Amino acid sequence: MTPPDDPALVRVLAADGTFAPTPEAERYLPLIDALADADLETFYRDMVVVRAFDRQATNLQRQGQLALWPPSFGQEAAQVGSVRAARPQDHLFPSYREHVVATTRGVDPIDIIRVMRGLTHGGWDPTDPRNGNTRIYTLVLGSQTLHATGFGMGLVFDGRCGTGDPTRDEAVIVYYGDGASSQGDVHEAMVFANTYRTPEVFFLQNNQWAISVPVATQSRGPLHRRGAGYGMPSTLVDGNDVLASYAVSKLALDEARAGDGPHAIEALTYRMGAHTTSDDPTKYRTSDEEESWARRDPIARMRAHLRSRGAAASFFDEVDAEAAAYADDVRVRTNELGGLEASDMFAYAYSEAHPLVQEEERWLAEYEAALEGGVA
Repeated sequence: MTPPDDPALVRVLAADGTFAPTPEAERYLPLIDALADADLETFYRDMVVVRAFDRQATNLQRQGQLALWPPSFGQEAAQVGSVRAARPQDHLFPSYREHVVATTRGVDPIDIIRVMRGLTHGGWDPTDPRNGNTRIYTLVLGSQTLHATGFGMGLVFDGRCGTGDPTRDEAVIVYYGDGASSQGDVHEAMVFANTYRTPEVFFLQNNQWAISVPVATQSRGPLHRRGAGYGMPSTLVDGNDVLASYAVSKLALDEARAGDGPHAIEALTYRMGAHTTSDDPTKYRTSDEEESWARRDPIARMRAHLRSRGAAASFFDEVDAEAAAYADDVRVRTNELGGLEASDMFAYAYSEAHPLVQEEERWLAEYEAALEGGVA
């Protein structure tokens, strides 16, 4: 695992919330200084609300309301900092646990729930302006990096970056994990991104575990060095420090938009929850490791920093109440969704009619008819 004291690490806030920039963070301090108190409070609010949503969704899966849920617990700062650094015209390509990235850009959380409930193959319309240029979740590991790079190439061909107009130039940011970083798709995407100088940020969330496989097994060297191998700047940031995540992402996106080509970021964080609700992390990691990372919790860190700046207790109470209401609303609306008809399972097995599927569909129809007639 990449050590949290790596000399290349960009960190602004220490684990206890004190302002303690690392040497690599010095160049980013003007971006931090430009933030208002309201910006810092927004970062904190985003993290608290999405964690409440995440816990509610996990509970809903345990209650049988969802088929699956990929928790984002522990990774809130990496996601909030990076998405708040993007501009409205930028394009975001998530993986499948970037819940706050999607909702911050305008995606209805119920659209994420619908995906995990099995009611849709997409979830939301990425061309709908209300969804903030956010592409749908990609469960095939690493493939979204190719999608993002192809889109970035289109921006280059269409002259939609590097024009010198920061209000109109566009960039792309794509999210993936340490496990996905070993997929061939990611490396192919990086080759094309640097060849065509796409206005793109590869945002790697290193949460230390590719399901049950640790980073040390996946890579003998730090993951942030891979970007440099393809000729692009690569930065290591403390992914549990929302201020550092914001500043690093903002500079990378600004430079990409301006025509300086792609940038790679490794956000060093930790997946406090399971890989998905079908996973049992107690089978492969220790409680000591979890407790060590719990002491670096991104929300506790930001809360301590805001308190040191004089934030009132009423602010934290207000945020907690908002988060609880948000989660309750998700629960209520999830229970109202309903489900699919059993016959729907046959509609998407093959693109064309298949005799075996047709026979199974006939059998089900006859069985249900017999049940209704009381003869089964």
